[in-house]
Amino acid sequence: MFVLAIASATIAWATPELLLYSRGQERRQKIQEQLPDSMDQLTIAVEAGLGFEAALAHVARQTTGPLSEELIRTLQDIQVGRPRQVAYADLAERTQVQDLGRFVRAINQAETNGISIARVLSTQSREMRIKRRQRAEEKAMQIPVKVIFPLILFILPVLFIVVLGPAVINMIAAFS
Repeated sequence: MFVLAIASATIAWATPELLLYSRGQERRQKIQEQLPDSMDQLTIAVEAGLGFEAALAHVARQTTGPLSEELIRTLQDIQVGRPRQVAYADLAERTQVQDLGRFVRAINQAETNGISIARVLSTQSREMRIKRRQRAEEKAMQIPVKVIFPLILFILPVLFIVVLGPAVINMIAAFS
């Protein structure tokens, strides 16, 4: 009874942490998936003549999901009076997505050094598309490894029975 109580208490203590961690991973994954498309929209909006913050607002309004929510929160932070670079750094810290952090650092450096944001955006969106393609290729390369075990355990034995079954029956009949 004592062991059951300790096990129940441990499970009750660990479950919320695990669920929260899982939700955070799902959120980061959604942001990671939305980021290249949002970057393309942002690049198009800036090249069309919008300012960077107006383009961020446009992208945040046009999309849905956790990235849109984070962009809206960042814009609200800027409107409240936080410095832009701090608000962008907070965005990267809240999301914990590497590509978004790299993007934020590039934007902050562009603002600091006076580099054209449109050029930085086009470079960043190109890099994110390449990374998305590489991740897709990596997942595609993992498929054969994941398929081999079910193939060996379930499909090959049935195939051997179907192919070799009649031959074995004929051999038993011939030798008996």
